[in-house]
Amino acid sequence: MRQPAPELVLIASLEASLGEPISIEETVAGTRRLIPILGGEVTGRLRGKVLPGGADCQTIRRDGVIDLQARYMIELEDGARVFVENSGLRHGPPEAVYFCTSARFECAVGEHDWLTKHIFVGQGIRHPDRVEVRFFQVVQPRGVSSQRGASR
Repeated sequence: MRQPAPELVLIASLEASLGEPISIEETVAGTRRLIPILGGEVTGRLRGKVLPGGADCQTIRRDGVIDLQARYMIELEDGARVFVENSGLRHGPPEAVYFCTSARFECAVGEHDWLTKHIFVGQGIRHPDRVEVRFFQVVQPRGVSSQRGASR
């Protein structure tokens, strides 16, 4: 029996302001770039702000693909803080840029710890001074169990 494909459910949209990149040209891995995250806003099921102090660490590979790892903190409207680690790839011509990520969230046990128990993917758009990312929760279709045939 084939399992149905998982669904993606939008949980938040993030817009973050970015500082000037700091670069090291031509390392053995490619060009290294650190881009400061200055702050921003989060809307959707999660609502709050992006705190200043995070960074997007990038490697621009020789094939033009940007391998990125962003780490930053968001503060939700209720005061809860969530650490975000967002890794992904960006490449392609301006009219068809591929910009997809995998996000992990870390927070205190309680109301928001559901963020630590699911898989999330992001879809991004890069602007000269900011980035926009929409986060989707990967949801298993109803009635599908991952326990079938599992051993202890």
